[in-house]
Amino acid sequence: MNILIIGGGGVVGQKLAAQLAAKGSLRGAPISRMVLADVVDPAPVNAPFTVQTTRCDIADAASVAQVVTKDTDVIYLLAAIVSAHAEEDFDAGMQINLFGTYNVLERCRSLGTKPVVVFTSSIAVYGGEAQNPLGDHTYPNPQTSYGGQKAIGEILINDYSRKGFVDGRAFRLPTISVRPGKPNRAASSFMSSILREPLNGQEAVCPVDGDFLHYYLSPRKCAENLVKGAELDAIAIGENRAMQMPGKVWSIDQVIAAMTAVVGPEPAKLIRWEAQPEVQAIVSGWRWDIHADKAEALGLEADASFEDNIRYYLEDDKPAA
Repeated sequence: MNILIIGGGGVVGQKLAAQLAAKGSLRGAPISRMVLADVVDPAPVNAPFTVQTTRCDIADAASVAQVVTKDTDVIYLLAAIVSAHAEEDFDAGMQINLFGTYNVLERCRSLGTKPVVVFTSSIAVYGGEAQNPLGDHTYPNPQTSYGGQKAIGEILINDYSRKGFVDGRAFRLPTISVRPGKPNRAASSFMSSILREPLNGQEAVCPVDGDFLHYYLSPRKCAENLVKGAELDAIAIGENRAMQMPGKVWSIDQVIAAMTAVVGPEPAKLIRWEAQPEVQAIVSGWRWDIHADKAEALGLEADASFEDNIRYYLEDDKPAA
């Protein structure tokens, strides 16, 4: 079993690689090789099988052809530019999020090997006039360029699977928190930074009110679900290859209370409340009444509590003192 993770240098890609390394097999076969590809050199991962790291720009079809080869059995397509970046730079969003996805799928079609392709979509596909509750069969009505590009990616996954070019599955990810590392250009970045930075003894800014509701999943659970997602049988998935990955809804006040319940009151004192209209303009169009009935029936899971999200960060990612 040869696995390629495109976006293997990112938070989710690294978590996924570690999960696969620990598991040692996928789809009933031992893993013989895993390739981590990204626009910058991914960090290596220790594993009982061969792990290679390389650079890949999915906006460049020739670069994609270098990493998607005839012996690639499973492709995780995680690479993308994030929401605020895609909104600011429409051309970059189209080249990477849309045409990058197309380049990967076209490479698979040209090889004729029908690999499993696991595509990470987003809850940003929901919005506008779509009626609550939202879920697997909600008609996408995204209100951002990023959401639109991800919705098109879902349609491509469906059609390339229908034609037999790939065995695709697309998962609409909740907001992943608490993410390690530094803030990125995602509009949702503050949903990690208001927890991560205080847990690390640093100040953070919250740009929305405490009653702001959102749909969350921890990085650890996301990686676990992506492993399970690759192993799903195509017949069980059905004709619609896109589905919502499970998450849970919490308010900003609730996630801060969860942090306080785990580590005490001091970190929350480092949060500064400061409205940011440019962030609010994006996140106000996001929806949170979301249900993941199909994925849950197929064995994917949400976190039991947001306290777990905090504990996972402390166990997996908090920098050493």
